[in-house]
Amino acid sequence: MRVSKLTAVLCASVAMPAMATELEVTHWWTSGGEAAAVAELAKAFDASGDKWVDGAIAGGGGTARPIMISRITGGDPMGATQFNHGQQALELVEAGLMLDLTDVAEANNWKEIINPPSLLEACTVDGRIYCAPVNIHSPEWLWLSNKVYEDLGLPVPKDWNEFVASAPKVREAGKLPLALGDQPWQSNLAFGAMQIAVAGLDAWKAVNVDKNMDVAAGPEYAKVFQAAAEARELAKGSNVQDWNQATNLVITDQAAGQIMGDWAQGEFQVAGKVAGTDYTCLPGLGLNEYISTGGDAFYFPKLNDPEKEAAQKRLAALLVSPEVQVAFNLKKGSLPIRGDIDLSAANDCMKKGLKILAGGNIVPSGDMNWSPDVQKQAEDLMVEFWKSDMAPEVAHQKWVEILKSGL
Repeated sequence: MRVSKLTAVLCASVAMPAMATELEVTHWWTSGGEAAAVAELAKAFDASGDKWVDGAIAGGGGTARPIMISRITGGDPMGATQFNHGQQALELVEAGLMLDLTDVAEANNWKEIINPPSLLEACTVDGRIYCAPVNIHSPEWLWLSNKVYEDLGLPVPKDWNEFVASAPKVREAGKLPLALGDQPWQSNLAFGAMQIAVAGLDAWKAVNVDKNMDVAAGPEYAKVFQAAAEARELAKGSNVQDWNQATNLVITDQAAGQIMGDWAQGEFQVAGKVAGTDYTCLPGLGLNEYISTGGDAFYFPKLNDPEKEAAQKRLAALLVSPEVQVAFNLKKGSLPIRGDIDLSAANDCMKKGLKILAGGNIVPSGDMNWSPDVQKQAEDLMVEFWKSDMAPEVAHQKWVEILKSGL
C-alpha cells in the first residue's frame, strides 16, 4: 500500500502527523488468519506516519472485553479497542468515556459509503457517531472437509440435512462428524446459526425483531432445539478448546464439518487450502442462504491528549478507507463495510457472501437485537445444554423465559 494513497484518504478528515504518534490498539485477533489480517491494519497505520502498538488479548472476545472495559473505566485507556457491532460499548459511550467521531464520519461521507446502514447506526448514540466499522462477519456457515467425503465415496453435503444424514458413516470411519470448541460462545454461535437455517427467516424475524414470544415458543423453534440436540450428538468427542483448533480438525480432515463464522476462511487460507476444492462453505447451513450483519468496529477511548486524539481520528478514517478495507478483509475472510471497492481477488466463499449481501438477504446480528444481559443468559443456557443431556423441550422452555425477561 503506497503512502500517497493513504495521504489522500486521511487529508479528507484530519491533517497528517508531523511525527509519529503511538497508539495502543487492543483486540482479540490472535489465531493465524486473524493475526495476518490485523497485521494489515498495523502496516497501513505505520505507513501513514503513526505507530500501531499491538495489544492483542488471547482467549477471544469473552476474555478480552472485560479486560478492555476494566482498563477504560479504571483510568488506563488504550488508544483504540475492538468491540463487536451492537451494544457492547453502549454504557461506555453513555458514560462519556468514548471519543466522538462524528466529524471524521462526516468528512469521509460514512453515511453514503457504509453498507448496510445498520452498521453505522450501531455506532450512533443520540445522533453522534462513536465507532468505525471495519467488517461484516456472519457466523452462520457450515465448513466441510471435501476429502473426508471423497475418502468415504460420498458426495459433499449441500445442506445441514444431508450433513446430518452422512454423520453415521463419518463416525464409522473414525472421523468426527462435527468439530466444536469448548468455549461458551461457540455452542451459542452454533445454536444461533440453526435458528434461521432451521426455523426460517420469517420465524427468526418474528422472534428477534418483532419480539413475538408465541413464535418463540412455537413449532418452528421446537425444530431448532431438536436440531441442536442432533448437533450435540455429532460433536461428541470434539475435545478441543479454541474455535481455530476446531477449524484445524476440518482443515486436517479429522472432522467432517464445523459450524463457524466466515472468519474460518482466514485459517483455511493460512493453511493453503482452496475454497471449492479442499473445502466447501455453506452459508445459512445450506438451508436458508442469508448473512447476519455482525462484525467488528473500533472505538476510541478519550485520552485527554490532543496529539493522541488527532492520531485516533486519523486511524478511524484509515480503517474505513478503500485500500485498508480490501487488504484487511481479504485476509480476515469477512466482508467489507463499503460496496465501492475492488474484491476481484475474493475466493469462492467470500463471493458467496458478497452475492447474498448484494441481494439484500441480510438480518441484524443478535448484538443489535437483545441486551447484553439476555445474550449472556442465553449463552449460559446453551453451555448447559451442550454439556448435558438436557431435553430439547426443557431447553426451549428456558430459552423463551430468558427472551421474555428482556422485553
